[in-house]
Amino acid sequence: MKIVKPKFILTFFFCLFFTFSGGYPIDGYEYSRIRRLLRLQEILDGKTKEAKPLPGMLKSINDIQLNLLGKRGDSLETLPAPDLKLQKAINGLFPGLNESYSVTILDITEGRPTRLAQRQENRGYQPGSVGKLAVLTGLFVELEKIYPESFEDRITLLCNRFVKAGAWGLTDSHTVPHYNPETKEFKKRTVIASDIFSLFEWADHMVSVSNNGAASILWREVVLMRVFGDKYPNLTQEEADQYFKETPKNELSTIANEVVNQPLRELGIGENEWRLGSFFTRGASGIIPGKGGSIGSTLGLMKYLIAMERGKIVDQNSSLEIKRLLYQTDRRIRYASSPALKEAAVYFKSGSLYKCKPEVNFKCGKYMGNVDNYMNSVAIVEQPNGATYIVCLMSNVLRKNSNLDHLNIATSIDRIMK
Repeated sequence: MKIVKPKFILTFFFCLFFTFSGGYPIDGYEYSRIRRLLRLQEILDGKTKEAKPLPGMLKSINDIQLNLLGKRGDSLETLPAPDLKLQKAINGLFPGLNESYSVTILDITEGRPTRLAQRQENRGYQPGSVGKLAVLTGLFVELEKIYPESFEDRITLLCNRFVKAGAWGLTDSHTVPHYNPETKEFKKRTVIASDIFSLFEWADHMVSVSNNGAASILWREVVLMRVFGDKYPNLTQEEADQYFKETPKNELSTIANEVVNQPLRELGIGENEWRLGSFFTRGASGIIPGKGGSIGSTLGLMKYLIAMERGKIVDQNSSLEIKRLLYQTDRRIRYASSPALKEAAVYFKSGSLYKCKPEVNFKCGKYMGNVDNYMNSVAIVEQPNGATYIVCLMSNVLRKNSNLDHLNIATSIDRIMK
């Protein structure tokens, strides 16, 4: 396959969003060409002396399947009424916690009736990095437009289109992995303007370590795909630079907003249930200003994950590929770090945003904002015993890092769902 060298730089804006987690099946290198997977395979093979991944991280790329195809999925065109027994059990988890918690849970275990429970499911939160799923969705929507008849060609483009970070990748404190398969050199560092990765690797960086620069770079590419269509695979950096330089900012904002939000509307997710309004890095905001603000709800995110499991995000192949990108083979945090999930396959995205102001006897810290302190997670859990369920959890607990509370909630929910 022809390797298309990196040719452009885009820019995006992010505020105080922080998060981690996600990944791709470790044996998926030959398919995706995501180089960090080779190092994980060497760890599994004992060639690199580091702690091996958890049992739940070892699922093969060929074993990941969509859970709601056919009649089971069709029955979830609209959500069922809450299951009274499950609802009572879930309600019992929250009386001692902050009132801000919102949750939507769906039991999709094979052989059981589908069961729903929810709490403050319509409440709006700043989604933080969970919003990066909208960028991932926009990517597969635009790929389908470029190659409507061939999913293989879409994957080939993801593997072979290498693009440069430029200002779009600046700045973010989250490091990304750099691995050279020939020299075995491995390092982690923040994204710099000269970094070059394939579209597939930028997507992995966006999800697996929630790198904000990667999200902005990938969003840039989605904008270019929308504008240049089938000319995109051979687009030069000069052509891209010229486009961003000459196009009015309000027009850029409109296009950027459409490519990530229009697909959500087409999935039946309302504007106030989930929308993405601004880029993820300061380097990008000078080129494409935000528009419309960002908001999320556990109901909107649940609708998205159901659509993915039904194969309705573009098509079955695209939905499956998004699920693979959500499969955790990197460090598990927050909700996903519960010991109860150690053996489970977890498809996960976490996001947060915190903001502080001066306050007597209060010291601001990470994830401890006293103005805003959002912490959000979406997870699909597949336990070895067959228990399978979807969880969307959001909170805004001021002055406290809610990480351990989210972990404990995950443990309690898993006990209920088993």
